[in-house]
Amino acid sequence: MRITVVGTGYVGLVSGTCFAETGNQVVCVDIDANKVKRMKNGEVPIYEPGLEVLFERNSKQGRLTFTTDLNEGIQDAEVIFLALPTPPGADGSADLSFVLKVASDLSTIITDYKVIVDKSTVPVGTAEKVHAALSKNLDESLFDVVSNPEFLREGVAVDDFMKPDRVVIGTSSERAQDVMMRLYEPFVRQGNPIILMDERSAEMTKYAANSYLATRITFMNEIANLCDKLGANVDMVRKGMGSDNRIGKRFLFPGVGYGGSCFPKDVQALAKSAKEASYDFRLLNSVMEVNRDQKKILSQRIINYFSGDVKGKTIAIWGLAFKPNTDDIREAPALTIIDDLLEAGAHIKAFDPEAMDNVEQIYGNKIQFCDSQYEAIDQADALAVVTEWQVFRTPDYDKIKSLLINPAVFDGRNVYDVSRMRKMGFYYESIGRP
Repeated sequence: MRITVVGTGYVGLVSGTCFAETGNQVVCVDIDANKVKRMKNGEVPIYEPGLEVLFERNSKQGRLTFTTDLNEGIQDAEVIFLALPTPPGADGSADLSFVLKVASDLSTIITDYKVIVDKSTVPVGTAEKVHAALSKNLDESLFDVVSNPEFLREGVAVDDFMKPDRVVIGTSSERAQDVMMRLYEPFVRQGNPIILMDERSAEMTKYAANSYLATRITFMNEIANLCDKLGANVDMVRKGMGSDNRIGKRFLFPGVGYGGSCFPKDVQALAKSAKEASYDFRLLNSVMEVNRDQKKILSQRIINYFSGDVKGKTIAIWGLAFKPNTDDIREAPALTIIDDLLEAGAHIKAFDPEAMDNVEQIYGNKIQFCDSQYEAIDQADALAVVTEWQVFRTPDYDKIKSLLINPAVFDGRNVYDVSRMRKMGFYYESIGRP
């Protein structure tokens, strides 16, 4: 099939590359000329494990191409995916201006039947707005609008796309349904379902899934905070809960809050949609409030350790990305922790395997970026572990102790064993473990 993907962020580039990997002819369109030039030269603009190999192979074999010209990009396409940003507005609602602008542009250049697919995470009712934008200059016989939400986890997005748990297709058109079924059949050969529904239900499914997962994380953070008060161990509680088949083991790890491009934005947008429908979604409002507070727990504990005064102290930060195996720092808890410590007068030395360039664009020389995790802790007064990269899981403990001025470790992801750390003479705090 011939496919156009408009937008080459995480969702667009992963989707386009994986569609090409199954033999389709894919054109990726982006308005950023410099980014398109880099991709034409073989450079992958994001860090995502497994993507570079597929990107290089399909580019070399001519199945994956790039352009800034929307008209050129859609000429032979059967399916056009809109994988555009939908950032939160000032009031929390999703900004649909990019999606609707491209839909309006398409309405003036489409000349034969196309399936227009909303791949971006969008509020309920967006498919109808896209349909209206296309209808302004285009006969309705020349297009159908489909909602096809993505369920990609950054860090394992390629595997998630190639072997999806499910594919959700929202459309009221049999013609569009047949096209989408044919497109996705190679990805569900092991029997995972393609679930057909109406457009509004498909849009809600994405928001509901992400909001539920964010709620699970937030619930465990609340349990961990209560464990701290009552002397229980959240690790044991998590194992006891997760063994219940009705609950399951995933998304029960407490920490310093969720971040990233999806959970914060989607929870906020769903709560805003509820408000617009005159429904007070109290649970989601509480989830957002708890998560904001959770991001500050580690910085406050560090400040308390130094009796309320960290002026002139050097704090080492291990991990800047919102999660391992990505360079994405959107809504990353590390940024809140850094802001709090800088405001309190501390000096920051930071290391992350992939995200330092992105963080440097925010802070410049306000913090010190290091070439290794051990350079970051050299002559630091304390260490904060914020992102659970694999490289941090089994460090040289003796080296940590020798390089730190104070053997104080604040573990925001419960990476290390409590008894081991204390036996080795560390002052050690984690989340919800005595």
